[in-house]
Amino acid sequence: MKCIVGLGNIGRKFEETRHNIGFMVVDELAKKHHFDLDKQKFNGLHTVATINGEKVLLIEPMTYMNLSGEAVRPLLDYYKVDIQDMIVLYDDLDMPPGRLRLRQKGSAGGHNGIRSLIQHLGTDEFKRIRIGIGRPSGRMSVPDFVLQRFSADEMITMARVIDRTVEACEAFLTPERFENIMNQYNGDVN
Repeated sequence: MKCIVGLGNIGRKFEETRHNIGFMVVDELAKKHHFDLDKQKFNGLHTVATINGEKVLLIEPMTYMNLSGEAVRPLLDYYKVDIQDMIVLYDDLDMPPGRLRLRQKGSAGGHNGIRSLIQHLGTDEFKRIRIGIGRPSGRMSVPDFVLQRFSADEMITMARVIDRTVEACEAFLTPERFENIMNQYNGDVN
């Protein structure tokens, strides 16, 4: 079994905000394959489904971003999913909107959700897709920026990004080597 984790914050006021791009991708993947995240356990909204013949656990932590590891670790243990079979989707301030960066491991890079995962998993060696959201312009604070909804114009680009990230997740659920998936999906979404 493989696992796809989308990071975000729970609650209506956070829906479709920059910080919730991980949730948005998981929601789109679930919608595309006609299933719902309909289970709650260990503070994680989740489901087990089959995509491309691969059994997959989809998770959206319900702990708020900064405590994501508190939901993910017990769900991985409960479903007996190896950390190497997990991929995490999250926003990245250091990349412009429209850019994807797939990696097999790495530091938190200032992202509190990833920091929590590293802390609870005991390793930084897990696959991830960083989704560029850009940095705030002017005097807007980073917290205000990441908790802001995408503008209508930005959503045109982000809809393509979400679709491309869903494709990368589907590729992750095949026997294809992750290095090949990285080569195919890293970069700007056209």
